[in-house]
Amino acid sequence: MFGFLKKKEEKEPLKASDDLFAVANGELVAIDQVNDPVFSQKMMGDGYAVIPTDGEIHAPVVGQVLNIFNTKHAVGIKMANGLEILLHMGIDTVELKGAPFDVKVKEGQAVDGQTVIANVDLDALKVAEKSNDIIVVITNMDAVGEYTLAKTGSVTAGEVVGTATGKE
Repeated sequence: MFGFLKKKEEKEPLKASDDLFAVANGELVAIDQVNDPVFSQKMMGDGYAVIPTDGEIHAPVVGQVLNIFNTKHAVGIKMANGLEILLHMGIDTVELKGAPFDVKVKEGQAVDGQTVIANVDLDALKVAEKSNDIIVVITNMDAVGEYTLAKTGSVTAGEVVGTATGKE
């Protein structure tokens, strides 16, 4: 009658995927185009970035949130294939102590390309004179079987832009 005794519907687990998604609406560039040598020289791994046109930031992959940095500027996600992904919001944004970032996920949460990870106040980044590049990096490149970035240019959040497979 009121549903008090009904079993809660269990959410279907996310299906494993090697797809990489655009993390925001905007302009997608290869990581070597990012204006930060740590990223552009692939010191942390290979990947891509989106220069966003709005502040809604989506998950770059299907996976599970491993950690959220206490400064809210970065989120670690692990894919089912074992690849570890760093979603880094802005450049040199650690010193902002989380102010422009409203993180919407929790550690342990399953995510996919439609999951909103955070809302970023792009105007606050501009006032702080920080780049708003939203960077996606595969941090354990030794575990990568193949990485392909299939699209650059104008993208829509959640759009498939490439793939990353783990080694067999």
